[in-house]
Amino acid sequence: MEGYKQEFIEFMIDSQALKFGDFTLKSGRKSPFFMNAGSYVTGTQLKRLGEFYARAIHDRYGEDFDVLFGPAYKGIPLSVAAAMAYSELYGREVRYCSNRKEAKDHGDVGILLGSSLKDGDRVVIIEDVTTSGKSIEETYPIIMAQADVRIRGLMVSLNRMEKGPGGTISALEEIREKYGFETGAIVTMQEVVQCLYNRPYKGQVYIDEARKNAIDEYYKVYGA
Repeated sequence: MEGYKQEFIEFMIDSQALKFGDFTLKSGRKSPFFMNAGSYVTGTQLKRLGEFYARAIHDRYGEDFDVLFGPAYKGIPLSVAAAMAYSELYGREVRYCSNRKEAKDHGDVGILLGSSLKDGDRVVIIEDVTTSGKSIEETYPIIMAQADVRIRGLMVSLNRMEKGPGGTISALEEIREKYGFETGAIVTMQEVVQCLYNRPYKGQVYIDEARKNAIDEYYKVYGA
């Protein structure tokens, strides 16, 4: 596992963005873990989060992209932070772009925030997590309506590795099959378990034998 992946897992724990326990998800599923990207609220947290996204994006796409697109609303700070971090870490300017929920008809008119999209632009979409693919269903036509762009891929923070709405493969795999672009994550839940299982972090074991068994049982039902 790359070093920054372990750092990111520990960062999620420190930020309380990743928690372990008994949770009821929006889908109604009972889950032994919960991811909430809304827990990143300070300037320092957002700066570090942007750096983790930038490293994962560089690992996956190198410099073969021009724009980081963050779907409204959570994707807006993600795209800004990642664009800043990419420039700082790799010395290359990339543009950020996001959408509004409603088009603005005065001042800075239109549906986009940040950079406009131009013919030939290569776009990487940034999201927090993807469980159903609904956000991409909304975002994809918005992007493609702006210009003749090429979507290079989608990067999320955590791949939950659960079945998508189709019930066979993961949501990220469903997106890849439907839209034809790559999908990736900073880390997967498999890497989270590998990193934290029976390993104390700051004096606490977050995934002990009982929690590992609960996660294994969850994936027997919902795992992709």
